[in-house]
Amino acid sequence: MARWCYRHRLVVLLLWVGTLFGLGFSASTAGTDYANVFSLPDTDSKSAFDLMQKAFPDTAGDTDMVVWKVDEGTVKDPAVRSRIQPALDEIAKMPGVGAVTGPYTGPRGAAQISRDGKIAYAQVTFAKRANEVPKELVQDVVDTAQEARRDGLQVELGGQAIWRVQEPPQGLSEMVGIVAAAVVLFLAFGSLVAMLLPIAIAVFGVGTGLFSTQLLSHTFEIPDIAPLLASLIGLGVGIDYALFIVTRHRRGILRGMDPEDAAVTALNTSGRAVLFAGGTVCIALAGMLVTRLRFLDGVVVGTSLTVVLSVLAATTLLPALLGFLGPRVLSRRQRRRLAAEGTVEPEKASGLAARWSANVEKRPVGIAVLALVVMAVLAVPVLSLRLGATDQGNDEASSTTRKAYDLLAEGFGPGFNGPLQVVAVSGDTATLVEDIGDTAGVARVAALPPAKGVTVIQVMPTTSPQSKETDRLIDTLRDDVIPRSGAQAHVGGVTAVSKDFASVTGDRLPLFIATIIGLGFLLLLIAFRSLVVPLTAALMNLIAAASSFGVLVAVYQWGWGLDLFGLGKEGPINAFLPVIMLSLLFGLSMDYQVFLVSRMHEEWVQTRDNARAVRVGLAETSRVINSAALIMVCVFLAFVLSGNSGAAMAGVGLAAAVALDAFVLRTALVPAVMHLVGTSNWWLPGWLEKRLPHLAVEPKEEDAEAPAEPGPASVIHGFVRTADGEPVEEASVTLMSKGGRQLDRVTSLADGSYIVSVPGPGAYLLAVTASSHGTRARHVVVTEGPLVYDVELTEGEVDAVN
Repeated sequence: MARWCYRHRLVVLLLWVGTLFGLGFSASTAGTDYANVFSLPDTDSKSAFDLMQKAFPDTAGDTDMVVWKVDEGTVKDPAVRSRIQPALDEIAKMPGVGAVTGPYTGPRGAAQISRDGKIAYAQVTFAKRANEVPKELVQDVVDTAQEARRDGLQVELGGQAIWRVQEPPQGLSEMVGIVAAAVVLFLAFGSLVAMLLPIAIAVFGVGTGLFSTQLLSHTFEIPDIAPLLASLIGLGVGIDYALFIVTRHRRGILRGMDPEDAAVTALNTSGRAVLFAGGTVCIALAGMLVTRLRFLDGVVVGTSLTVVLSVLAATTLLPALLGFLGPRVLSRRQRRRLAAEGTVEPEKASGLAARWSANVEKRPVGIAVLALVVMAVLAVPVLSLRLGATDQGNDEASSTTRKAYDLLAEGFGPGFNGPLQVVAVSGDTATLVEDIGDTAGVARVAALPPAKGVTVIQVMPTTSPQSKETDRLIDTLRDDVIPRSGAQAHVGGVTAVSKDFASVTGDRLPLFIATIIGLGFLLLLIAFRSLVVPLTAALMNLIAAASSFGVLVAVYQWGWGLDLFGLGKEGPINAFLPVIMLSLLFGLSMDYQVFLVSRMHEEWVQTRDNARAVRVGLAETSRVINSAALIMVCVFLAFVLSGNSGAAMAGVGLAAAVALDAFVLRTALVPAVMHLVGTSNWWLPGWLEKRLPHLAVEPKEEDAEAPAEPGPASVIHGFVRTADGEPVEEASVTLMSKGGRQLDRVTSLADGSYIVSVPGPGAYLLAVTASSHGTRARHVVVTEGPLVYDVELTEGEVDAVN
């Protein structure tokens, strides 16, 4: 498939461009129909919602608030009324506005003025739901209302429709994330053209995914946060997957391969790994379905579709683009060297990565303990985790929605922003109203006129919607007050729905965690033929989850740094976030675990030296893992600018999770533990080995290469010595093909001599290791006849060839 895409690159490019623009045109024509479905079956709030919908079917339009406050006098003063009432009248005349209920008209107007007369509000009811109201109309409402401002008269607006117009420009967070990722890619590749390739793949994958999700919203209940989360994860995985493939492609060209063969080899090795990684992310996302929360079904559809399309772009569009660029994916310096020498030795795992890898081998206990202490300290705040729902009281302090929220709480009590609705269908309603009014924590209670046998009792708590006291009040009404009155009633409203959603999510979270951890264990068990490696990965995933949630609680629940970074006001963690974050964290950490351990496993199969396998695997993969993680962190943090508190919270949590996973767990804790465990890392009972299916995550490169030309067999021989010229006895000498397949393995004699057989002329890899000395690996070229090659080992040296 890779070769076909490479050779028919123009057709592939036109197909992708046509698909992107076709989906974009269709999506813009059809519009959006996102729907937030927080209500849950078999909950008290869902029963209340169903009764309300039956009794009042015409309350679909979104209701927002215009709130004003005077510094002197009261809102009833003629000077104030003469400014506010004309603005309300003008808003009422706007097409798309159903009704405006103000404090200056109607029999219930006085109830919309605070007791001290300083604050009042008007209700603006639109003809459609918030996500269907045109932004131009909402902006006209905002501008008209705020034109009434003057010194001493503050006018603010709140509500879902109002919140939509104060969002930052759509695509701002994505653009910032792409720019940050481009900087990291340029530093990694040193080539502007190579930098643009992963960006282009991510844009095509995320673009087609978002347009498809928008079209699906007309036939499937997809929440409005789904496209934000889809773009967040799609940008991260799209850039990372293309990074892995382009890195392998560039390495092939540097070895002297033809660009087409290099692309085919890259797709047949790293491309397969990308398919595996994308599949694990989608499986992890699908794990959310076990919670049976309808709200998350749409999130699974949107994010999984975007990941699938990102993987498809990386495996089809990327080889086509590589065909257009040819050797220009290399930097100018690399192209000059390649033209002069014909081949460029791949970069060795040297410098900081090699030194760190050697340090982990020398001090595994100290590094493991330090990493565990860091993760444990960061995980401490998770003990106070409280799930709930954010509202406009958590918006940035300078926003008009937050100011309106605070004014309403100041004038009418903290519970005004989240009233409860007790929906009764039988029993003594009068007694129920009286009992509710006598309940501690209730500020006001009022029964609305019954409709179709349903009576709605508005209950105003004394505390805010997000407080623990309000949660306890809901439990008191359900467990004590309503049963004692003998009425058949249910407690509903946005606050009750959020509480039920958080409770159900918390109850089902253990099942979800067990499902995705167990699934990851099975995948790694099959891939690496080991019990310890997948067990270690499962424990690491739990540690990463606890630490990242600890960071999230410290920032969003405790309020550390919220004011500094303008992230709003502290409050509970969104109830849906643990499930979404754990799904994404599982999928992404699997990517890094597979990338790291697959290289270690390859080295272990060739040398049966666990210390060398762990050391070489870490030294050779840490740079790419850290680059990929840094890109993810930049993309995720950029979503703080999205204006959506849920997406911003997910961005901060995922950025912390990926940073801790890559920079602490995979770089320090995992290799340190594997050094301590030793050869048991690769233990698997024989009976289980026979029954497990075989899964090659990434096949050897020579599978994709043309077979070497036949030639006479030969040998490589020489001596293994120290820097002082002393012979090294019992050093392991391994001859491998360029792709890493073992061809011969011997042990040096007492005088340090060795001899390995060579199947024929060609390029090979000669690896020498000794337990009391360092290691050395070199590319050697055998022509006609035997090759004499002496090897010098230095104690503590790490010389791994990529």
